[in-house]
Order: sequence, then C-alpha cells, then structure tokens
Amino acid sequence: MDFLITALAQHGYAMLFAAVFLETIGFPVPAAIALLIAGGASARGSLIGVVAVSGALATMLIGDTLMFLLGRHTGWWLLSLLCRLSLNPESCIMRSADSFYKRGRMLLVFAKFVPGINTMAPPLAGSMNMRWTQFIGLDAAGAALYIGAYWAVGFLFADAIGAITKTMQTFGRVVEWAVIAAVIAYLSFLAWNWIRAGSLRAIPRVRPSEAARMVSAEGAVIYDVRSHGYYDPKATRIEGSKRFEPHAVNQQPLAMPPAGQPVYLYCTCVRDATSARVAKELLGQGVKVAVIQGGLRAWKKAGLPLESVPPEEVSALPAFDT
Repeated sequence: MDFLITALAQHGYAMLFAAVFLETIGFPVPAAIALLIAGGASARGSLIGVVAVSGALATMLIGDTLMFLLGRHTGWWLLSLLCRLSLNPESCIMRSADSFYKRGRMLLVFAKFVPGINTMAPPLAGSMNMRWTQFIGLDAAGAALYIGAYWAVGFLFADAIGAITKTMQTFGRVVEWAVIAAVIAYLSFLAWNWIRAGSLRAIPRVRPSEAARMVSAEGAVIYDVRSHGYYDPKATRIEGSKRFEPHAVNQQPLAMPPAGQPVYLYCTCVRDATSARVAKELLGQGVKVAVIQGGLRAWKKAGLPLESVPPEEVSALPAFDT
C-alpha cells in the first residue's frame, strides 16, 4: 500500500492506469485506493481530473474487453476453473451459469464493487455469448460508476484522504495476511495431494496403442472420466468410449467387457489424476481396470481415432441472446 501511494505521487497517471488495468485482469492491486489518491491529487492540482478519469475508464474498458474475449474463447472451461474446488464441479458449473444468466446484465453494472466478481463478470459474459455491444454498454456504465465514485470521494475529501487511505491500508494488511494464509493452505493441499498420489502409483497403466488394440481385438471398454462433462458442442472423445461421471462412481452402472479384459479409463489431468482416483475406487469394487497413460492427449498424439460427442450428450450452458 505504501509503495502504491509513493509511486502514484512520483509517476501520477502511469501508476494510476497500471493499477486500474492490473486489478481489472485479476491481480490483487487496490485500484480503489489509486483512484482515491488520484481524486485528492486532482483537487490539489497535481493531476488533471479529466485526464485521470477518462484515462482510467479507457484502461478499465480495455482490460474488461480482453477478459470478455477470454471468456468467449474458453467457454465452459472457464466456469469449470471457477468451480474446481466444488464437490461437484458439473453441478457448480450449471448453477453458476444459470445464476449469471438471470442476473448478469444488472450484475455487470455493480460488479466492480464486489471483489472477485469484478474480475470474473466480463469473462462470464463472454463465455455465455452476450452481445459485445450490450456488454460494452453495461460494462462502461459499471466502470464509469466505479471510477467516478472513488475519484469523486478522493476529490471532495482531499484533506481527509490520508485518513481514508490509512484505514484502507489497515484493511489491506488484514487481506494480505488472509491471502498468505490461503497460500499456505493451498500449498498444504498440494502437499497432501502429492502424498495421496503416492498411493495411486500402483494403479495399472497402459499405453494408448495397447488399449486401442485390446478394444479392437478383445472388445475392451473405454470410459471418459474427465472431471468436466460435455459442455462444448465441439467436444471430442476417444472413439467408442463412454462417459463415466468421476464424482458419482457408486451411483452409475458400469458396462463390463468380456471376461478377463480390463476397463480402461482416461482423462486430461496432470499425471492422470482423475483416472487414477476412479480406478482405485473401481479396483476396490473388484473391477479389473487400467488407466490409459497420458489420457486423451497421448491418444491424440498417437494418431488414434476420435469421435465427436453426440449432440444429445452435450449439456448446453445457458447463453444470452445473440
């Protein structure tokens, strides 16, 4: 916080615009404080108010447009990323999309004032095919409200700006410690996963070419256990494979291959994590199972056949009118 105040005093517009842009694309930079200080500096004549406000608005719109385009080109993947910590990512995806579909237009106007939502609202709008002209109008209104409010407070209460920023700095330190605690918790989670992964190294694995041969010659069965469902109409999978929900292993039937043949699983996770987890549970149920090493990427790299996901298996996300 102290660095931001000093930098704004020394570099003025450049630091203001940098703070606004970085916060817009998701970095933990306090643009609100930068705008408060800019408002106070404008009242004292150190900055030109019109330049500060218009420049900050243009910068925020550029950042939001980039995030909107990111959402447009990543689609369901972005929502699955947001819901990664959910116990049921697929349910979380549909719930989040439906909620934003119902409230997204108005949410865009006030999203800037809500930490977390301020960064995610533009890519969510993009992922759900909101018209760009509609998005830019609503987003511009929200950005103008956010920038204007904080700049105006700084301008009107220039004499008290020191006390305001000091209070926000204290809050910021609390947030920083919370972030540090979250990072430690996340690192602990990674360590726990690494330890748990040790128990998954004994899971049988097979090369894609071997799995393909067994399917062709022996009628073995391949299951797609990717942690997401089919939300992209252009989704592909291994030819002849079936969908098996990895979060409901004990709640769905499993077609068994001919006697003595294993069930093969694949995913797109690092170290085949989802496949290995599901395989461990199935082994505990007495199912002969093996993981396709390298998952879908290795299968593609080997030039083995793929197929488009049948339209009836695609769960379309709600989308804004286009």
